[in-house]
Amino acid sequence: MTQVTKNVLMVLTSHDALGDTGKKTGFWIEEFAAPYFVFKDAGFNITLASPAGGQPPIDPSSELEDFQTDDTRRFDNDKEAQALLANTQMLETVNVDDFDGVFYPGGHGPLWDLTDNTTSIELIEQFISQNKPVAAVCHATAALLNAKNNDGTMLVAGKAVTGFSNTEEEAVQLTSVVPFLLEDELQKRDADYQKVADWHAFSVQDGLVITGQNPASSSITAQKLASHINA
Repeated sequence: MTQVTKNVLMVLTSHDALGDTGKKTGFWIEEFAAPYFVFKDAGFNITLASPAGGQPPIDPSSELEDFQTDDTRRFDNDKEAQALLANTQMLETVNVDDFDGVFYPGGHGPLWDLTDNTTSIELIEQFISQNKPVAAVCHATAALLNAKNNDGTMLVAGKAVTGFSNTEEEAVQLTSVVPFLLEDELQKRDADYQKVADWHAFSVQDGLVITGQNPASSSITAQKLASHINA
């Protein structure tokens, strides 16, 4: 019996300005690299997309030596992955029918360009309505904030979810810079927000919705998505 290759979509931010600080942001490289290799090692076809297409901005802070992991180092030596990242598809060209699941890497960028992005919201809603899993890690859980179920209720209402916590935002001293605090916004939408101690790996799955708290949670969140897709 031939094994059907699974197809996973990864949606990255195109936003590179950290509020009006004059500093740069984007996606957190570990939150892309770890899931990317989980999917690659599982034998999945991986498609990358972003609102603007092309090379999405990497948060410069995430490239500092302190934040390097085996996965980021593997990415630094993987020309194929680098070429794929440099040429992401425009989000509006993506067809949900082509994929078995979607993963949103975090970093602060998604707070600005994926929270209210109608193309992204419709994409998430289509994945859910087709009974396909949606995963996000860290700040990218913001992409789920304004998505709705078929019956018009908020996707995260009553669901166990996680994402970058208020205390983690305080720890990186960006509470007054970000457009909103993710933990607060999830709770405003009646989500069952869950978290563990700052920087510890934590991922939760509730039905088709899979979320991770912080960069350390990237790999386990991707593994949950891969397991669901392969189930």
